[in-house]
Amino acid sequence: MSFFEEFKKFAMRGNVVDMAVGVIIGGAFGKIVTGFVNDIIMPPIGLLTGGVNFADLFISLNGQQYATLEAAKKAGAPVIAYGTFINTIIDFLIVAFVIFLFITQMNKMKAPEAPAPEPRLCPYCKSPIADDATRCPHCTSQL
Repeated sequence: MSFFEEFKKFAMRGNVVDMAVGVIIGGAFGKIVTGFVNDIIMPPIGLLTGGVNFADLFISLNGQQYATLEAAKKAGAPVIAYGTFINTIIDFLIVAFVIFLFITQMNKMKAPEAPAPEPRLCPYCKSPIADDATRCPHCTSQL
């Protein structure tokens, strides 16, 4: 079997295709959550904290003052953009919470598994034996 045939066989398996669809949907979902955090969640939080825009919170490492993070980056100044990091943490927490809700709902919808049947016991030595056994493998009693 050639390399390409083997790769095609691997790539067309159900799990690989399902995983690819999940990654694509996850990327799109990440963009939705980022938009939600930046445009819906952070403005009220900024208002509650006195009009602070978290995306513009940064520390300039060269000692100069800049009005915005964008201005500092245009000037080529080294910065620690901790406000962007805060937004990223909030993004992560929202994604993790949504995934948690989704998984718990999926688990509730899943039918409970039937309990395993009780093993058959030897009437003489009380050891577990196969259902179709005619002799106990432990005590060799005829069943």
